[in-house]
Amino acid sequence: MIALAELRALNLSTDIPGTRPSHMSAASGLVCIGSTAYVVADDDLHLGAFSTAAPEPGSLIRLFDGALPDAKAERKRRKPDLEALAMVPAFQGFPHGALMAFGSGSKPNRCRGALLGLDAGGAVSGSPHELDLSPILGPLRGVFAELNIEGAVVTGDELRLFQRGNKRHADNAILRYQLSQVLEGLRQARPDAIEPSAIDRLDLGLIDGVPFCFTDAAALPNGDMVFCAVAEDTEDAYLDGACIGAAIGLIDNAGRLLSLQRLDRPYKVEGISARPDGDRLNLLLVTDADDPAIPALLLSTSIAR
Repeated sequence: MIALAELRALNLSTDIPGTRPSHMSAASGLVCIGSTAYVVADDDLHLGAFSTAAPEPGSLIRLFDGALPDAKAERKRRKPDLEALAMVPAFQGFPHGALMAFGSGSKPNRCRGALLGLDAGGAVSGSPHELDLSPILGPLRGVFAELNIEGAVVTGDELRLFQRGNKRHADNAILRYQLSQVLEGLRQARPDAIEPSAIDRLDLGLIDGVPFCFTDAAALPNGDMVFCAVAEDTEDAYLDGACIGAAIGLIDNAGRLLSLQRLDRPYKVEGISARPDGDRLNLLLVTDADDPAIPALLLSTSIAR
C-alpha cells in the first residue's frame, strides 16, 4: 500500500473579501508549476494558488462572474462543477501556454470551462477566457450512461479526458482528442461538435463491491499517465457517497493499465501532479473533504515508475 504525507491544508488568505470560508474544501483538479499548486474546486468559481514549499495562505483567481449560494443543496445544484485542470502548451494568443479548467458535464449547467494564460515564469497572467465546452461534452451524452469528466491531460498534440464511473455504471474511460482541433473549435463563435478520435475503456477493479473510478490524472514525458482513483459508494454521478478506498495507478501511452496500488488510508484524492525523478515519480495530490467546513489537503508520496 502507498502511504501519503500531509504537506499542508488549502487555507486561504483572510484578506479575501466576502463571507466565504478561509479555505478550499472540494479540491478536484491540480496542476503544479514550480512551487505553485494551482487547484480547481468543484464547488467554487475560482482557481486557487497555493505554495507547495510553505503553509502560507493561498490566493484566489476568479474564473466566472457571480456568486454561489451558501446553502449546500442549492450550491450543489448551481455550481459549475469544475473537476479537471490541464496545462496547455503555447498556442496562438498564449505564447507561454495556459491552464484549462473543465466542468464535469454531468448536468447541462456543468459544461463551462476556463482558459487562463501564463507568463514566462508560469504564473497566471491576464483575465480568464470563459469556454463553452458543450461541443466536446455534448456528444458524450450518447456514449456514457452518466457523463462525469474528472481528469484532463495534454501530451503532445493530444488532449485526454478521463470519464469517471460509479457503482451503477462503472464507465471508466480515456477520451482522446487532437488538441489543435479542440483549441481551434473552442475559439469559434458557433463551433461544431468535437468528437473523440478514440475511447479507451478500463476496468480498475473493486473493493467491497464498489469499483475504483478515475478522479484525476497527470501525463508523463513518454506519454504514459499516472492517475488517482477512489471507490465511492454511490450509484450516481451527482450524489456523493462514502469513500471506502483510494488508489494510484499507471497507464501506458496506448491506454493499457500497468499497475494499481491502494492507499493506506481512504483519502478522497481528486487531483494529482507528477514529477519524474530517475526511476521514481514524486506525486502531489489534493483531497475533496465533502464537507465545506473542512479544508482540502495537499499530500505527497513517491512511487516506482
